[in-house]
Amino acid sequence: MPIYEYQCQNCGYELEKLQKMSDAPLKDCPNCKQSTLSKKVSAAGFRLKGTGWYETDFKNKKSKPEKQKNKTKKSDQPSTTE
Repeated sequence: MPIYEYQCQNCGYELEKLQKMSDAPLKDCPNCKQSTLSKKVSAAGFRLKGTGWYETDFKNKKSKPEKQKNKTKKSDQPSTTE
């Protein structure tokens, strides 16, 4: 369940509320008892990170084998020291 942030337009009171997405938005301010609460727009406080996610599992896999192939090609060539 997401956490929504609210701010009262009357007194400026701010609060966070854990709600289902299907729940109706809050309207009544617990501080001044007026029906002037509005939802604030904020960024999510988490990042999808770790094994099993695109960024770590698939994004860099293709570039790593190419680097290893280049290293083996250079070492396979005979060295010429004259």
